[in-house]
Amino acid sequence: MPRKNDNQQMQDLNDEEFVIGRHPVKEALIANRKINKLFVQDGSEGRPIDEIINLANKNKIVISYVPKNKLDQLSDHQNHQGVVLSTSPIEYATIDELFEIAEAKEERPFFVMLDGLEDPHNLGSIIRTADVTGVHGVIIPNRRSANLSSTVSKASAGAIEYVKVARVTNLSQTIQELKDRGMWVFGTDMQGTDYRHWNTDSPICLVIGNEGKGMSRLVKENVDELITIPMTGHVQSLNASVAASVLMFEVYRNWNPIK
Repeated sequence: MPRKNDNQQMQDLNDEEFVIGRHPVKEALIANRKINKLFVQDGSEGRPIDEIINLANKNKIVISYVPKNKLDQLSDHQNHQGVVLSTSPIEYATIDELFEIAEAKEERPFFVMLDGLEDPHNLGSIIRTADVTGVHGVIIPNRRSANLSSTVSKASAGAIEYVKVARVTNLSQTIQELKDRGMWVFGTDMQGTDYRHWNTDSPICLVIGNEGKGMSRLVKENVDELITIPMTGHVQSLNASVAASVLMFEVYRNWNPIK
């Protein structure tokens, strides 16, 4: 058999990624993503593991029982909880697809745009909150951003299987497109409007900036309004994923009043 060249080997790596941890693995199996193989640690037992194995058997997925050091290697020594799933990479969505999701649900579009968010744990946490607050999609740039990965999947607790992520070339141009399609774009900034006075009665795109620098200048200039979260205490800042969660739940609260 001829040896693969470097390009072919690289393509094989790009065609495979690993989902690690019990919740992410279970959700990937439920979501029917294209699965290559399930790796289970020798001797693992208990209800969560049994549920994962049953799902794999139901979907006729090959199961390989391996020692812990094999899973450590596959997961890059992250906390795999005894299971690793070999899958095809998650496909990025388009902006049109995000609008189609909202239209199918007969809801006002609600997107979250991340301007240079580089920590995959923050991205995963935001996707997890986006899922529970009814966000129709997350938008990230091609450059200067964490991408969808096993770390993001684990941090999202499997929500990455349900929240579509669109990757775009230019955030400022995308903001203008969203405005042209009837959305109001709100950015987060220390000098903005108190979020408790935020008028959320419109289709919304919420922009969250970089963990340290905030929004880039061009993005900041293109949003419709800046929103801030007032704080007391000694540390006058919030983690990006925490700030995003506060504001996503504010939209959810306003859009879903208690009956």
